[in-house]
Formats: sequence, C-alpha cells, structure tokens
Amino acid sequence: MSRARCERCHRPENHCLCGLIPQLDSRTRVLILQHPSEVNHALNTARLAALGLTNAQLVVGEVFEDLADLLEVPGYQPRLLFPGEEAQSLVSQGADERPILLVVPDGTWRKARKLLHLNPLLAALPRVKLDNAPGSRYRLRKAPGPDALSTLEAIVHALHTLEPQHSFDALLRPFDALIDGQIKAMGEETFRRNHS
Repeated sequence: MSRARCERCHRPENHCLCGLIPQLDSRTRVLILQHPSEVNHALNTARLAALGLTNAQLVVGEVFEDLADLLEVPGYQPRLLFPGEEAQSLVSQGADERPILLVVPDGTWRKARKLLHLNPLLAALPRVKLDNAPGSRYRLRKAPGPDALSTLEAIVHALHTLEPQHSFDALLRPFDALIDGQIKAMGEETFRRNHS
C-alpha cells in the first residue's frame, strides 16, 4: 500500500513541504514544460518552483499541441532557457522593457533536448543562458558539470538576474529541506560514501 501523499506538493504527508513553499510575485512569467518522466521523481524541483511563484505555470508532456497558445501571453516576450551557441546571456530588465516569458524545459539534458526536437516551435524560440551561476545545492546528484543546476535553482538564478531588485531565495527553502530530508533518510554515512 502506498503512503498518503499531499495533494499539493506530492510529497508523503509526513514530509509535506507546503509550509515552506512561498508565494512570490515576479514580473517575469515562468512556463515550465516538464517531461513526463520527471513527474514522479522524488525531487520534483520544477513543481516546487511552480507552486512558489504566482506568475508560473507547469505543463507536463512530450508533444505540446497547445504550445502556440502557451507562448502567446499578451505583453510578454518568450525566451527559451537553454544553452547553445546562439543563446544570449540573461541580463537584468529595465522597467520599460516588455517582461520575459521564461520557458524552461524540465528533464535530464537528453529529455530536454528531446522536448525541443519534438516541438519545433519551442526549438525556434530565442534562447537565453545563465552566466555566473552559483554552485548547485543539489548534493544528492553527481552533476554533469560545475554549472549544472536543478530546474528550481536555474529558475531562481534566472529571476535574480532579470529582477535583481527582488529576492527569490525563499523558493530554495523547500528544496533545501527536501535535500536534508533525503540525506537524513539514507544516513550520513551512506551519503558521505556515495555523494562526497
């Protein structure tokens, strides 16, 4: 029999994170396109981001039939957060500029590339990348590189870059609690042996 889960954060009820999830406003709109393989992942950081931001939307799928509608948000200019040679560095936005609709694919690098391949409209968007990203707090994962961040961390860094006058650090509180809980569950010795 499976454990009872919180309807909102999808964590087991005795590990519910809802009390730590903020409700933050942002000028930037965030659209997270989540690969279905991520939905039941124990550390579903994209869900935490979508729950913590009032101007965010999480859509799960591989082929997004309604992508044109999702991207056409009046007053916003869509940008795909995905590295590549043609990606422009994100910079802070002036109040007179149209705010950004930040489109964030969520999945492993392989799955994220697949989302772009299956959705030509997504692949055609102007791309942006993160500069000077902080080290990942995701201590349970062997990162493919020093600048590899979880989806939530990438969104927080992007928002800090675009809107430096606001702090989005509160989004990281449930993430840190989640990581600490996982480490506690596996035991400090196991964690050190496998992740240090």
